[in-house]
Amino acid sequence: MRRAKPERRELLPDIRFNSLNVQTMIQHVLKSGKKSVAMGLVYDAMDLIKERTEKNPLEVFDAALKNVGPAMEVRPRRVGGATYQVPMEVTADRRLTLAIRWVLSSTRERAGKSFADKLASELIDASNETGASIRKRDETHKMAEANRAFSHYRI
Repeated sequence: MRRAKPERRELLPDIRFNSLNVQTMIQHVLKSGKKSVAMGLVYDAMDLIKERTEKNPLEVFDAALKNVGPAMEVRPRRVGGATYQVPMEVTADRRLTLAIRWVLSSTRERAGKSFADKLASELIDASNETGASIRKRDETHKMAEANRAFSHYRI
């Protein structure tokens, strides 16, 4: 096991919206170190959101991440010879990370079109409480609810 927790890197807000959440999304979109490509994709998606919804794209983005982020999740806990799925509350950092991860995975699974177009569609759907990423959150909540009997095994 690790002796000490690694220190968290300080993340600077993005240049266009001055938002840490948008910068985190850019970092997650990043493939093979091509940051300018990732920034272009995220900003193109934001422009498409502005066109389609006529709202501030940052508000739609934040609403989507807030809606997708889970409140509860299950973590495996080994007691005796059995492994129980114990429901736990999700911290704010992990909630944001999971929300971004789920939005991007459901974006990549969408059919056709450019990545920016698919990302914009997924963010709009998530802000409206629909879409694949919202379904993933609901499944996680159902798992936590189904395993509520094991909540006394909290870590």
